[in-house]
Amino acid sequence: MAAHDPVASGSVPDEHGSDDSVQDDVGPTAPDDRFVARHIGPTAAQQAEMLAYLGVGSLDELIDRIVPHQIRSTAPLALPAAVSERTAAGMLREIAAQNTPMRSMIGLGYHDTITPPVLRRNILENPAWYTAYTPYQPEISQGRLEALLNFQTMVADLCALDLANASLLDEATAVAEAMTLARRVSKVAADAPFLVDADTHPQTLAVLATRAEPLGLRVETFSVAEGIGASTPFGILISQPGSSGRLAATGHLRRLAEVVHERGGLVTATTDLFACTLIAPPGEWGADVAVGSSQRFGVPMGNGGPHAAFMAARTGLERSLPGRLVGTSVDAAGTPAHRLALQTREQHIRRERATSNICTAQVLLAVIAGAYAVYHGPEGLTRIARRIHHLAGTLADALVAAGVELVADEFFDTVTARVPGRADAVVAAAEERGVNLRRVDADRVGIACDETTTVDDLIAVLAAFGLPVERSRDLPRAVKGGDRLGEAAGRKSAFCTAEVFGAHRSETSMMRYLRRLSDADLALDRTMIPLGSCTMKLNAAAEMEPISWPEFAQIHPFAPAHQRAGYTQMIADLERALCAITGYAAVSLQPNAGSQGELAGLLAVRAWHRSRGDLGRDVCLIPSSAHGTNAASATMAGMRVVVVACDENGNVDVDDLREKIAEHGGELAALMITYPSTHGVFEEAVVEICEMVHEAGGQVYLDGANLNAMVGLARPGAFGADVSHLNLHKTFCIPHGGGGPGIGPVAVGAHLAPFLPAHPADPAAGPETGIGPVAAAPSGSAGILPIPWMYLQMMGPDGLTEASKVAVLNANYVAARLASAYPVLYVGETGGVAHECILDLRGITKDTGVSVDDVAKRLIDHGFHAPTMSFPVAGTLMVEPTESEDLGELDRFCDAMLAIRAEIDRIAAGDWPADDNPLVNAPHTAAMLLGAWDHPYSPFEGAYPSGTARTDKYFPPVRRIDGVYGDRNLVCSCPPMESYAS
Repeated sequence: MAAHDPVASGSVPDEHGSDDSVQDDVGPTAPDDRFVARHIGPTAAQQAEMLAYLGVGSLDELIDRIVPHQIRSTAPLALPAAVSERTAAGMLREIAAQNTPMRSMIGLGYHDTITPPVLRRNILENPAWYTAYTPYQPEISQGRLEALLNFQTMVADLCALDLANASLLDEATAVAEAMTLARRVSKVAADAPFLVDADTHPQTLAVLATRAEPLGLRVETFSVAEGIGASTPFGILISQPGSSGRLAATGHLRRLAEVVHERGGLVTATTDLFACTLIAPPGEWGADVAVGSSQRFGVPMGNGGPHAAFMAARTGLERSLPGRLVGTSVDAAGTPAHRLALQTREQHIRRERATSNICTAQVLLAVIAGAYAVYHGPEGLTRIARRIHHLAGTLADALVAAGVELVADEFFDTVTARVPGRADAVVAAAEERGVNLRRVDADRVGIACDETTTVDDLIAVLAAFGLPVERSRDLPRAVKGGDRLGEAAGRKSAFCTAEVFGAHRSETSMMRYLRRLSDADLALDRTMIPLGSCTMKLNAAAEMEPISWPEFAQIHPFAPAHQRAGYTQMIADLERALCAITGYAAVSLQPNAGSQGELAGLLAVRAWHRSRGDLGRDVCLIPSSAHGTNAASATMAGMRVVVVACDENGNVDVDDLREKIAEHGGELAALMITYPSTHGVFEEAVVEICEMVHEAGGQVYLDGANLNAMVGLARPGAFGADVSHLNLHKTFCIPHGGGGPGIGPVAVGAHLAPFLPAHPADPAAGPETGIGPVAAAPSGSAGILPIPWMYLQMMGPDGLTEASKVAVLNANYVAARLASAYPVLYVGETGGVAHECILDLRGITKDTGVSVDDVAKRLIDHGFHAPTMSFPVAGTLMVEPTESEDLGELDRFCDAMLAIRAEIDRIAAGDWPADDNPLVNAPHTAAMLLGAWDHPYSPFEGAYPSGTARTDKYFPPVRRIDGVYGDRNLVCSCPPMESYAS
């Protein structure tokens, strides 16, 4: 961690029951300045009350009862003592000062951008948006679903394709997803290649190589100008514009697409959204799929992320699209309403047969990019694009006039110049003038313009080339519009014609629109979100604030290393801290989602086996209770999935595991196990399980999704696991943002460290012997790493440990309060749960017909987001209260659940019909209450169930949504303007 003196101080218990060991510049702070007291909800008195309810004398006694002694850590976490919010911010300021934001003209898919303040303040810095959960409960997610629909519509329109998904992780992984989509859809021979435009960003080529090799896919480069010859590929990738800036003629691309289609392949294009306002977009020349990044639509570079990649596709591919897809359906009253279409994604349906392990999106960033298009509208986007092209053309004219040769004469925003043997000198000269250029090789330099580029920037660049231009009037006369677009120019289709893209030009209107959307939703800023498996705890303002600092936000991921020195220190701090917490030897922060961390970890295991000559070890054992991404990740890592049974208590069936190990012997590569288990318990046999796998020559992958129950209590790397991914968006407080961003770093034992992810653009990003990159940027979504850095500094070792203990306390308290009304499905050997509990409603459903859906929707009337529904067991609710909820909120939730049970009893008693009662009709909208009423209960009982506060009532904007209708009548974009004419 960052250098400071963790001076020990005396222990002075505060009302949260923790010693006042926080340090700052002037000694111990007052108890009310301790961050742990802000993060952990229950006070010492409340904890005592809950412990008494559980019949336990102390928090430590509870932990001794719940956490198996064989995995317990005895040594405290080797981390610096906690500091106050103010001190932590000051320490991070010192680190940030080591970064040097420069005028970036590097390109490579990352550009400076202007985030309109109305979007920064009302989305990026607004907890109503960043604390929201994935919109699985659509009735309380209409605002963010509408925002995502705007994003999808914008992308589909600009790419001139029929539909788009709700975003992917980054451009490089989106290309990899397009490759596997093409392989799944194409009927071309299994050994056919995937042909990739040689003028594609190098990081994309590298990620493609990482992803293709374990799947046995052959990736070959080709020249767009020369075509594909006699090859019969299952798919091709065309970069339009190319990495060099090159634009190919539209007619040539159309003929190339026709050839590929005639041979049975699919055509994917990487493209630029601004360029698509001026050039013929992919859909106009025959591409089946378009991918790219929406980063330059108002999302800062952040040293590589997080950014919302996109994927658009033609009709016919919608059921093969990876990631999320927002569609429009109707509610119980026939009112149009949004939902996640085709909601059960392929990694849950197909599991080991899935072609994608993506289970999330970059929602918060997609919302910003979509709002950027709403704010500017089609005219504004085109105006910005023309200015960018104008500046690039002006620069090109000046270079050509001075005798500098260009790699391509036709381009949108990027000029690549030939300077034989002088590239290093030109790049260095530009840096001296405050501008970063791209060194392509010793003979070529790339210059990319963006919406922040000025004439002064062009003057600095020309001076770096040895062409002094002192005044702007010395530049050549301005080019017009599409003079440098050549035969790629001439977009024919309109875009962003839906009403929303023309309705909010003033800041007043935009502010109110965003407020209306956020008011439609329930997020963590309004209520507890008791979801099991996806931890929804406090995302503190002190943690969030630094991500907007220019020293972090305005750094290009391929800027010179010395300009990113602050990031380097912060990343090293985090790696050391995560190693100390997990007991592993090394960590890579490159994976930008938990799914990518899973893949990276399994690829490291595969590479380790292969380095030892064990080429036949390709079986991955996975418990039947596992999350669907586990099986999908194993398949993508080139492994064969074998399912291990669970016993009646939800634990791994050790006898079945023993049989599977014996059956597969020398083929065993790994076991994937989630711990604490997906069923919410600490399995007693975990050490024995690890030993069994190791004796058979396999490795243990411990899914770190539930690490928040173990921090400070147990270290996976110390009790037998070899590798884990860690969800920083869960345990370490990066917010879910409505379904993303996330970071899923991978932590490994020393023997696996040589096989962590690497990156061709940054030797410091990983070992030379690494598996290659799994993300486009060397440090993944580095722009949000200040969040866990601040959390770790402010919590300190004692606070982190207390957080784990209180998370376990809160879960056991909720389980105990609700057990008489809803049986707790799985408990440990001592009768307790870990950090979450599963409530079994199957008997209730059998007896009364009331389903988990009915209970979930009735909770909306109480002002709550529902727990996790029917995972990992159908007909159940998984509840995870987290350590951040105080006793008052826990009791409010428990009271709501008990009130719902009382209503279920009335249905069972015949007081209300099974098909007409407050549960099956939930949620109740204001419009429903004001309309004709013919139900056997009063409107007041519908709107204000027992215990609901009248002064803080949340009314959902729609009634229960018909998901089947939405999937059968798939609509995934906003209606066009003409549909509003009547």
